[in-house]
Amino acid sequence: MFVSEDWNQKVKKTFNATSKEEVLTISEAGSLLGLTKDQMKVYVDKNKLTKVPIMRNVHRYLLLKSEIDAIVSTNNE
Repeated sequence: MFVSEDWNQKVKKTFNATSKEEVLTISEAGSLLGLTKDQMKVYVDKNKLTKVPIMRNVHRYLLLKSEIDAIVSTNNE
């Protein structure tokens, strides 16, 4: 049976294959920080994290893995 790949995952996979900068989806970043998708969106805006835009939709974006890793390491200290 064919299982369709999530669109956000497909975009992330393409971006990571063509860029030196690794990215995460909102859901992935939120799970690393213990936040829901909606909470993560608020967190991104509040903390002015870098949004990597997705051409197809103004409201969709990916996050830089390096920024999320830095936040996670700061929270674990």
